Amino acid sequence: MAMASPQLTARDFPPIASYGFLSDCETAVLLSPSGSVEWLCLPRFDGPSVFGAILDRDAGHFRFGPDRVRAPISRRYLPGTNVIGTDWMGSGGWLSVRTALIVVQDLDHPSDCHALRMLVRTARCLEGEATVELDCSPRFDYGAETGVWRELDGGGAGIEGGGVVLKLTGDLELELEGGTARAVRTLQDGETAFCCLSWGSEEAPESYEEAWEAIDVAARFWRQWIQGGRFPDHPWAGHLQRSALTLKGLSYAPTGALLAAATTSLPETPGGERNWDYRYTWIRDSTFSLWSLHSLGLDHEATDFMEFCAQRFEAAGPDPQIMFGIGGETELPERTLDHLSGYGGARPVRIGNGAVKQRQNDVYGAFLDSVYIHSKTRDGLPEGMWPIAREQVEGALETWREPDQGIWEARGDPHHYVSSKLMAWVALDRGAKLARVHGDAEDAERYEAEAKTVREDMITRGVGPNGSFRQHYETDALDASNLLIPLVRFLPATDERVRATVLAIAEQLTEHGLVLRYRLDETDDGLSNEPEGTFTICSFWLVSALSEIGEHERARQLCMRLLSFAGPLGLYAEEIDPVSGEHLGNFPQAFTHLALVNAVLHVIADEAAGERTGQSAVFTEIRGRAGG
Repeated sequence: MAMASPQLTARDFPPIASYGFLSDCETAVLLSPSGSVEWLCLPRFDGPSVFGAILDRDAGHFRFGPDRVRAPISRRYLPGTNVIGTDWMGSGGWLSVRTALIVVQDLDHPSDCHALRMLVRTARCLEGEATVELDCSPRFDYGAETGVWRELDGGGAGIEGGGVVLKLTGDLELELEGGTARAVRTLQDGETAFCCLSWGSEEAPESYEEAWEAIDVAARFWRQWIQGGRFPDHPWAGHLQRSALTLKGLSYAPTGALLAAATTSLPETPGGERNWDYRYTWIRDSTFSLWSLHSLGLDHEATDFMEFCAQRFEAAGPDPQIMFGIGGETELPERTLDHLSGYGGARPVRIGNGAVKQRQNDVYGAFLDSVYIHSKTRDGLPEGMWPIAREQVEGALETWREPDQGIWEARGDPHHYVSSKLMAWVALDRGAKLARVHGDAEDAERYEAEAKTVREDMITRGVGPNGSFRQHYETDALDASNLLIPLVRFLPATDERVRATVLAIAEQLTEHGLVLRYRLDETDDGLSNEPEGTFTICSFWLVSALSEIGEHERARQLCMRLLSFAGPLGLYAEEIDPVSGEHLGNFPQAFTHLALVNAVLHVIADEAAGERTGQSAVFTEIRGRAGG
């Protein structure tokens, strides 16, 4: 069992942003710069980890790289893929390693992939002489259980624990010692080696050539998939493509669910307690996801996610949950893993998420806006969707006057959050539009009247003495979620209250120009006032909001700065320390990449002076929708 080591600090771990992200749309790998797999959960994204070194240095790893741990000279995704290539220079020569979770194209649905449930790694000496080392040390059930490697009759080695069976094969001579398998080989110029870790029934590669071909097949799937999107001819197109590949990698193919992030308990505050499990689907993400995916032409993924959400809401009735398991689970019991030290000593390490039981009234608006966006891409409402949508509009109508926990899932007392009222207005506004499309004029008029009431309530009680919207009705504090006000078209961008809100957040709710969610000393979120980083999604929202109110140059400059903060492989966590640029929180973060797409497309549209060449009709129709 991994033993907690509270004395560890972030210096004992690779920076969060330095990890590479691999996916087969069933599970994910986080790969450190040294070539070590430090996060892999089986059998799916939210299963127990078998390699969990990112949360405790003794919780399992799988390293394949040079015999001496050194910084790589080159590390990149193969263009248009979720395959990582890493090159090292040693004293005697050069070593090149490629790593991929293997997928093949689904022949019935070319935008989908089929996971072969194997991780394949190849090594080649590019010049001179290089020594490659393998160290595979799984620790099952989040580091709580150690198995014993055994030789297999057909070659390779096997190990099991926590209900998971792993098989390690390749062309290296393995030395087995308890729960660790090791191998070392010196390669001469042009010589190669490979290994494969598998947990399914598919046959593993038996030669370097077969391993190389398996990685190439996976790379071809990703390139063909990204080719099906629509990306502007712009220097920032690479950021859009990497975000799209990351979002696809965070989707769970069997159900169409989209994870908030691939990890749990990466800290929002260095060494702090704000550590949450994000390996689930938040309905809040649906609006942001549908906007981003449709605006990039990734309609198949948008449809899958919309169907996932619709199925959950059909079963939930008018009082839906805010989040679900990626298989549609409604129970996500939260508990702590006290045997793990946590990343950089940040404890507790949590699995499950207690926020599933919270009341968050914004969920109605998120879902209804998603249905509305989706209907715009299909020339109408999908068959059977209106009864589900109507039930949710009725839910918003009944609950919008109640206090809730707000968009940030505060664990303090409920309040009348302005952002929750805003999304209730969205639910009623979009519900009215959908009702008219469906030919239900009576309901449409009723929803329009209630939307007007919500608007009047927000303007009367939600605007502070300085003319900007407040966090909730009992405070004058600012909240970055109010950047959504112009993006969801609650008021015209020219309205003085909208402009005052955007500029107040830009000037008063920022640290070194990056946006905080709220000031901790002004907000009771039920946790300690330990400092947290700036929320990157909020900074990208500010880009979009500045663009909306006509501050185009400020929007472009901020967007350019945010893009410079991307990790070495173009990925983002949840937060950025505004002084050091260090990434904080779970990784990679879907919410952040969704907001990046919105912000970048805003700036590109501004630069084109309204000529949105190459973008879909969706972009013209719903430019600026919340977050995604």
